[in-house]
Amino acid sequence: MKKYTYTEKKDTRSGFGAGMAELADKNPDVVGLCADLIGSLKFEKFIEKAPERFFQVGIAEANMIGMAAGLATEGKIPFTGTFANFSTGRVYDQIRQSVAYSGKNVKICASHAGLTLGEDGATHQILEDIGLMKMLPGMTVINTCDYNQTKAATIAIADYEGPVYLRFGRPVIPVFTDENQKFEIGKAWMVNEGKDLTIVATGHLVWEAIKAGEILEEQGIDAEIINIHTIKPLDSEAILKSIKKTGCVVTAEEHNRLGGLGDSVAQLLITEYLAPQEYVAVNDSFGESGTPDQLMEKYGLTANDIVAAVKKVMSRKSESL
Repeated sequence: MKKYTYTEKKDTRSGFGAGMAELADKNPDVVGLCADLIGSLKFEKFIEKAPERFFQVGIAEANMIGMAAGLATEGKIPFTGTFANFSTGRVYDQIRQSVAYSGKNVKICASHAGLTLGEDGATHQILEDIGLMKMLPGMTVINTCDYNQTKAATIAIADYEGPVYLRFGRPVIPVFTDENQKFEIGKAWMVNEGKDLTIVATGHLVWEAIKAGEILEEQGIDAEIINIHTIKPLDSEAILKSIKKTGCVVTAEEHNRLGGLGDSVAQLLITEYLAPQEYVAVNDSFGESGTPDQLMEKYGLTANDIVAAVKKVMSRKSESL
């Protein structure tokens, strides 16, 4: 098992803020829009550097998406920012009609995704957003795993032509990816090569998958771990290559098991290569108030839950041999 260490923990939303600050200097066409959540989205440095290219829309998310579509029509590269719940569920019609349908070059950037925003509870903990956004034709969907990867993704999507949904979070988590990485949209990252099974993880669950891999190594199980930061377009080639080698897969995500990364992998397997699969995800329920750690534990999203899923899927693989 390849060893991953870290010296600090940061929230992925701060990676977005750092990326926007860099874009303020690098790309004069980038504009920022925020729905009354400047501090939560870490827009302060962008505003400091490019105040004339920032729009405080207020609590009017539908208007924000419409404004972004208009700015994109005039050649600007708008980055919208609010909580994931308000970035998707609240404005789905506006995204569908004004952005996705016409392929507008709008970057929909969403913080506080999943359960781990914590105490705000179920009304804010959207667990359906990946499914909503990946169903829109032409929409690219990205879910990053740490501060450095989020910063790199934010910078990369400014150079990508077309609508993007960039999903990140509130809690501080280990910073374990390369500070100077090149982010490639649609290209999976091989975290660890292994032979016994494949773990495909996204977002905050990538670090949990790494911890699970270390536990499994102590038990003599060699896990291949892949970080799928781009859920759409899915790196089908990398996933299939791995599963054909290992014979089974566990998918891990901080999202409803319906409609997320796991379902994308399942669709791939049913059409290309049949193999046992187990999900680590929220099991078709809303969240609740609690600390991020409490919620990850209660809803089965920890390293130990990944280990349990591995044991189950490997048992199924043995039965099918």
